[in-house]
Amino acid sequence: MFYESVDTIPSVGDKTKEQLTMLDIEKVGDLLFHFPFRYDFLELKDLEDLEHDEVATIEGEVASQPNISYFGKKKSRLTCTIQVGLVAVKAVFFNQAFLKDKLVMGETVTLTGKWDMHRLQLTVHKFHPKSFDEASSIEPVYHTKGNLKMTQLKKFIRYALKSSLHEVEEILPGDYLTDYKLPTRQEAVRQLHEPANQTTLKHARRRFIFEELFLFQLKMQYIRRENKAQSIGTTKVFDDERLQSFIQSLPFQLTTSQVKVLDDILHDLRDETRMNRLLQGDVGSGKTVIAAIALYATALSGQQGALMVPTEILAEQHEASLNELLGESLRIRLLTGSIKGKKRQAILEEVANGEVDVLVGTHALIQDDTIFHRLGLVIVDEQHRFGVKQRKTLRDKGLTPDVLFMTATPIPRTLSITSFGDMDVSVIDEMPAGRLPVETYWVKHNMTERIHQFLIDQIQQGEQAYVICPLIEESDQLDIQNAVDIFETLRDVMPESIQVGLMHGRLSAQEKEDLMRQFANNEIQLLVSTTVIEVGVNVPNATTMVIYDAERFGLAQLHQLRGRVGRGSQQSYCVLMADPKSDNGKERMRVMTETTDGFELSEHDLNIRGPGDFFGKRQSGLPEFKVANIVDDYRALEVARQDAVRVMQEGRLEKDPNYAKLKHLIESDPLIQERIFD
Repeated sequence: MFYESVDTIPSVGDKTKEQLTMLDIEKVGDLLFHFPFRYDFLELKDLEDLEHDEVATIEGEVASQPNISYFGKKKSRLTCTIQVGLVAVKAVFFNQAFLKDKLVMGETVTLTGKWDMHRLQLTVHKFHPKSFDEASSIEPVYHTKGNLKMTQLKKFIRYALKSSLHEVEEILPGDYLTDYKLPTRQEAVRQLHEPANQTTLKHARRRFIFEELFLFQLKMQYIRRENKAQSIGTTKVFDDERLQSFIQSLPFQLTTSQVKVLDDILHDLRDETRMNRLLQGDVGSGKTVIAAIALYATALSGQQGALMVPTEILAEQHEASLNELLGESLRIRLLTGSIKGKKRQAILEEVANGEVDVLVGTHALIQDDTIFHRLGLVIVDEQHRFGVKQRKTLRDKGLTPDVLFMTATPIPRTLSITSFGDMDVSVIDEMPAGRLPVETYWVKHNMTERIHQFLIDQIQQGEQAYVICPLIEESDQLDIQNAVDIFETLRDVMPESIQVGLMHGRLSAQEKEDLMRQFANNEIQLLVSTTVIEVGVNVPNATTMVIYDAERFGLAQLHQLRGRVGRGSQQSYCVLMADPKSDNGKERMRVMTETTDGFELSEHDLNIRGPGDFFGKRQSGLPEFKVANIVDDYRALEVARQDAVRVMQEGRLEKDPNYAKLKHLIESDPLIQERIFD
């Protein structure tokens, strides 16, 4: 029955089948793996311990004949007296007239409902025609869709347990069951649906938490191994003395963290295996200089480098930064969508002829007409903004180039080893010497006038400021400030000497570029903007940021925004204007004022928002775990990762027949092929 269609189950017709399909339940066996998303635990208490209006469970004898009265259209009210110890409790059942015959005088029943301590009355919503026992005290709760009722779904699951549980195959080798004291797969499935008690439920959940995390980590390690096996790249031979001389000539000293990360990258460049590395670094931690050194080393080996970024503004900033660092040594060109005609053609010819050492650009780098002479290193900045196929297209333009992904979004360790388990990960976890942390304050909107004066004071000292807003124009749905209104208000309250600009996502690329250039040149002192500046220009003279309705943003986004100030030597400030109603909103504001450490913030953000929303569901790279939660189960995640690494290193998938089922599950997963290099 396991592989039979669900419509072979009695009372499952076309409509019910359609609703089950919406839950990804197509076969009878799928019902067994549609696990409850939570459990309601019923606890038997003494009446004197119950609080008014709480949901309570009581046990007692039926002490009166049930009485039914009808009202409205097909509505009923059934009442009877339940003797609980020495107390007579009135039990009220709405629209449950069918229970009349089950409430038998003198028999013990267990009832759950809303307790009214003043009337000694229980409004019942759950009825058990027997004494309280632990098994019936655990109520599984399932996700349903459409018109499918929970009672129907539970009935179908009971059918699947009786007809198909014996067909559930064990996929874990026996030593895991023994070493970790895990129940068999069949027993764990049964206990998740029909737990005998809280202990057996706990062990069943533990079994599937490990299974899900272990299988996923095996897939990550499998991808990593296959990519390394296929990633015979080009060993880069470069003059180490010239490279070290360049590093020594930099106007600043690399931090200990930068040196360690650079050693990892240079080792990858020299190695014949193609690099597939993620570089994490907080805003302002110095990722760009590491990228510049890697590009310089690549050029010394006679190969080209490419740096792809998500926006034109960021591409221009990187091109300017690289020219400042490398312009005397290397030929650097910029290629974006707005570079057209003869100028574009000339750049493409230089790239194809090998006259360009480093090409910086946006998606223009992966167009068909962009042909490299000898591409040796691809660096993708803010990599989570690009799709897998876009990154793959650029990578495939070279002769097995090394690939370095960079992100300024600090990723918690749990997400890092889950989402990027198939990559090497390097982290810059310290800031350059002399960098002052941004002082962050949370204020209510009733302090708006004081904030306006603070902006005026800062700007009149020769500095510049950002004001960030969530929306462009007024919204009927959301009672929050918007960029257009705030821009007009600030233009009215600022002295004539202060120029106010407005930037948002609806401006053309050229309009944004002109605005940012004016701001960078201090022709605009106060820039009102939506979040388009989240990743963008570097203006060291901008020392103040005010974020309206800050509770509308997640911690990661607030941190990215705050990273636009504090890039010079002056003390910088970030003011969060917010009147959060929810506890989560208040918590975000509190955390932002207490730390500027992006990795610490990312852990808070993960705990508040959960793993599915950290990157956004489409880009997270995370599977939909049915039982495991990588935040709550991080210890199991670490164990699963260590076990998966050991399995791959020892070649158990191929050598040990006990791993045959795991091997089949891994190799038959279509998502595996998307992440393996061609």
